[in-house]
Amino acid sequence: MSTIDVVINEVGPRDGLQSQSRRLSVAQRLEMIQALVDAGLRNIEAGSFVSPKAVPQMAGTAELFSRLPHPECVCYSALVPNVRGYELASATGAHTLSVVLSATETMNQRNIHLSLEQTTTVCTELMRRAQDDGLEGWAYVAVAYTCPFEGATPMVVVERLAAKMIEAGAAKLIIADTIGAANPVQVRSLMKRLVGSFGAQRIACHFHDTRGMALANVLAALDEDVRAFDSSIGGLGGCPFSPGASGNVATEDVVLMLESMGLRTGIDPLALVGAVKCCSALLGSSLGGHCYRWLEREADRTAGGEK
Repeated sequence: MSTIDVVINEVGPRDGLQSQSRRLSVAQRLEMIQALVDAGLRNIEAGSFVSPKAVPQMAGTAELFSRLPHPECVCYSALVPNVRGYELASATGAHTLSVVLSATETMNQRNIHLSLEQTTTVCTELMRRAQDDGLEGWAYVAVAYTCPFEGATPMVVVERLAAKMIEAGAAKLIIADTIGAANPVQVRSLMKRLVGSFGAQRIACHFHDTRGMALANVLAALDEDVRAFDSSIGGLGGCPFSPGASGNVATEDVVLMLESMGLRTGIDPLALVGAVKCCSALLGSSLGGHCYRWLEREADRTAGGEK
């Protein structure tokens, strides 16, 4: 197996679906995940163990995790918002659990009805528990650049929260541009600071494409040695609790760009066309990143279907 230069973590089945009006059944979500695995994705955020009253799109995640395809070769992660979610996730055999800590007071209040201090305490406890239980804990720091309610987020705040998560045992920090407001200069500055403090191997980035700068932001993070990125098939997603947070950066855009640059992701960009089509059919809506139409034509040509 070839060496991977950049790790792509597919978040469509969780972050992508949670904002959709159409609710997929567990069987349909498994069909989506199977399409992603077939396309070569080996790191997938499969779901979240949240109350179905809060996020009905994630109902049945325990059943989903018991039926995930090829767990021996795919790293499936699960979002856990609290102790109850952690216990449900670990009971299903989930090995990688993530928490989300928003960097501002208002975002935490609007998202999970807890203060920044309370959320920090919950996330710290869950990261410590994961470490004690031999599980891998990932910590998201959301609204790391701009909060839809409080404006610009100071870098010192992000660094302080990141340090708390690392101290608690988080194996990875995922720095999230939750509403897609960051620009490459901001990304480069924050990544330089965090990589210098915690090391590049512990840092990943999560970008949204609200203002069309997600790919440029990926490049900026690459310049600071970050080699792990979240993305969502077809650009699916957007936080339901963040006004203006349109879709995540599209997996096909990121993979095509990186592979074209000679950076190995282990994913064939053309293989992603089928996954986009599968998700579009399941959701009854048109999906696809900036490069999707070109990829679709190339896939047809390669298959001998070009007229």
